[in-house]
Amino acid sequence: MREFKILSPTAILGYGFPAASFEAGLLHNPDAIAVDAGSTDPGPYYLGAGKSFTDRGAVKRDMEFMLTAAVSRGIPLLVGSAGGAGADSHLEWNVDIVKEIAREKGLSFKMAVISSQLSIETVVGAWPLVQLAPAPVPCEQDILDSVNIVAQMGEKPFMDALEAGAQVVIAGRAYDPAVFAAPAILAGFDAGLAMHMGKILECAAIAATPGSGSDCMLGILRDDHFEMTAPSPIRKCTITSVAAHTLYEKSDPTKLPGPGGVLDLSQCTFEQNGDSVIVRGSRFVPDSGQSYVKLEAAKLSGYRTVSFAATVDPIMISQIDKIVQAVKDRVKSNFENIDNFYLDFKIYGASGAAFYGKENAVAPAEIAIIIEAVAPTVEIAGTICSFARSTLLHFGYEGRISTAGNLAFPFSPSDFAGGAVYEFSLYCLMEAEKAKFVPKFYSVKDGVWDV
Repeated sequence: MREFKILSPTAILGYGFPAASFEAGLLHNPDAIAVDAGSTDPGPYYLGAGKSFTDRGAVKRDMEFMLTAAVSRGIPLLVGSAGGAGADSHLEWNVDIVKEIAREKGLSFKMAVISSQLSIETVVGAWPLVQLAPAPVPCEQDILDSVNIVAQMGEKPFMDALEAGAQVVIAGRAYDPAVFAAPAILAGFDAGLAMHMGKILECAAIAATPGSGSDCMLGILRDDHFEMTAPSPIRKCTITSVAAHTLYEKSDPTKLPGPGGVLDLSQCTFEQNGDSVIVRGSRFVPDSGQSYVKLEAAKLSGYRTVSFAATVDPIMISQIDKIVQAVKDRVKSNFENIDNFYLDFKIYGASGAAFYGKENAVAPAEIAIIIEAVAPTVEIAGTICSFARSTLLHFGYEGRISTAGNLAFPFSPSDFAGGAVYEFSLYCLMEAEKAKFVPKFYSVKDGVWDV
């Protein structure tokens, strides 16, 4: 029976993996090495700011293992959602790391780089966009306000790059399973099985037990099933761990929509095979009508200043909600000329049934308080946070005994400028034909680059 083996070293490029696990995975002679490098989980800041949420040194460490192994073995290396959020700045950042390793190691290979960033003009021209509930209905102003807009590519651009002879493929924002499914589908294997295997491989050993996002996973695709196995001797795949990851990040337990169609898992079966799990019955149902890609975009919403504090005063703790609201009112009254700011108090340790709404509840002995101010400028954010902090510090609540101050601050200075704040401006669908994912090719000979 034919086999196609894909090694997934880590849940996200830069999260690391034991060298021994990676070497054990290579002993299976994989046909490709693939890794997902990004996510929206860390929030909109990284997309808006054009920065990676993973550390450069950590990414280079992982990439060096993968790149040298792939080149020496003559197998493809595929990276999706490069740099964390997949915009062009993230893509260039990741490509620079590849170039650096190639120079240092004197490597030779052909590389494809695939951008997923769209211009504001392109997205405006694709209007109307389609709501992706529960995200809000997009409007044209959301597009115009966006700093970076990316479209989530499917497996086809990866397949095009591989067909054109690329051994290394670095892509912008991509559908998580696509980077794993592409080489297998190109090799003639079933798309449903390949996509489902990719869905599990995207988070590597998180789908094993004990789970870890910093360890390897191997997927073995055959004609009528695929098998998941963990190269590390301290982990194994179980029906529960693999099935649970099949349900991971899904709103429907049997249908997983993505670029070009829907992965139908209604007929899936899971079978234990020693320390591995065999999966059958996955089907990919192509779109019968219009196909869509998902858009993600971020916009600048202001600048943040925060202050950290704590209190052990039981009298203050028992009134904390009332006190916080009074401080907010005081700030609003003092700065009536500033109407475009956000002030929030995050109270840790004083919520939940153990304290509120429960008979004979015992108040916590200590609570932590984070004061957050967001405003159009750094200066205004600092002013709002500073005033809120000083007001809370000396607020005269009912029953207060000490007048020296209500809060303990772990740091001096007590206030920290948190920099720019971004929010998601687009999280919706766009007609697929409006997004063009065209690979650009580079030749590398003994570490020297030639476009």
